[in-house]
Amino acid sequence: MSNDIEATIRNIDNVAIIDIKGDVTAVTGEAIEEAYQEVSLAGSTKILLVFDQACYINSGGIAILIGIVSESQENKQIIRITGLSEHFHKIFDMVGLTRYTDIFPSEAAALQGF
Repeated sequence: MSNDIEATIRNIDNVAIIDIKGDVTAVTGEAIEEAYQEVSLAGSTKILLVFDQACYINSGGIAILIGIVSESQENKQIIRITGLSEHFHKIFDMVGLTRYTDIFPSEAAALQGF
């Protein structure tokens, strides 16, 4: 596990996309939180989290993501997720994240109808 993470922001039409590369932990999750706050302050209501297939996400990272999804509900934002491995897709389902956000098999699928 590494403490290196990249959370970069780009926009396609009216969707803010946060590309996430690296291990997502309680320590590194701050970069994702900062990117989320930046797009929120910019007024984004549609946010797509794009995980690199090689991402590792531990319980601290999942807690960070739960916090972001919870805040997005309060802010009337829609968050979609793509790029997760099958393993992490199952974990997100087990911890209940899929009740509040949809997971898509590709970025193109996530953007469709957003």
